[in-house]
Amino acid sequence: MLADIRFVLTDMDETLTWRGRLSAATYLALEQLQQAGIRVIPVTAAPAGWCDQMARMWPVDGVIGENGGFFFRREGEHGLVRRFWHGDYADAVLQQLRDKGELVLRQVPGARLADDQPFRLTSLAFARDGDVAREQALATSLRALGLDVTVNNLWVLGWIGGYDKLAAARKVLQDDYGVSDEQAQRLLAYSGDSLNDAPMFGHYRHTLGVSTIRSCLADLPRAPAWVSAGPGGAGFVEFAQAILADRAGRARDQ
Repeated sequence: MLADIRFVLTDMDETLTWRGRLSAATYLALEQLQQAGIRVIPVTAAPAGWCDQMARMWPVDGVIGENGGFFFRREGEHGLVRRFWHGDYADAVLQQLRDKGELVLRQVPGARLADDQPFRLTSLAFARDGDVAREQALATSLRALGLDVTVNNLWVLGWIGGYDKLAAARKVLQDDYGVSDEQAQRLLAYSGDSLNDAPMFGHYRHTLGVSTIRSCLADLPRAPAWVSAGPGGAGFVEFAQAILADRAGRARDQ
């Protein structure tokens, strides 16, 4: 069933990582997929600073970052092509986000911006701290200011532009690889772990939720096709091994 896969798109935080760390086994799985001719593209809410490093140094084809705000693709040995959802990157978008972020901080007592990375270019990220009422207030405040909103396992996220992981993935597949949405149903597999993966789970056929997805299955409009036994990167390794095993099986049968 997975022998036709040519693209593996995957969430990063707590899908490739587990408890904030990337294991050697997960990194090896990424490399094995790439060596098998499969294009691997993280699709993540992670900030531009992280995505720049991943696109340059990891065994991946590129990175869709900040929930769809941009696509960074390695070019040559050290180069990087950057393309933003809003076209040529506009400081005006970032300034709007900063202004709205300051309003939210004043409106929601105890709210704090994520402190993981200063280089976030197309989104706002507020740290989750387990206070459900505060997280709901953050989402409400962001929406009232006209922002798109989603929640992952780390952050309450807001951005401008009406896109999401799915819209960005479809655009990248068509523009950069000439793969239509219809073709992607056969050629693409996706793995994730949280609510902001819902558009991908809802659209694509070959999808995996690592085991921690069980905590929010009831809130997903459509569950992933499979749920792994292991959490985070261990679950992703299961997925990668299944894809590679199906490819190997087809090669033996030919």
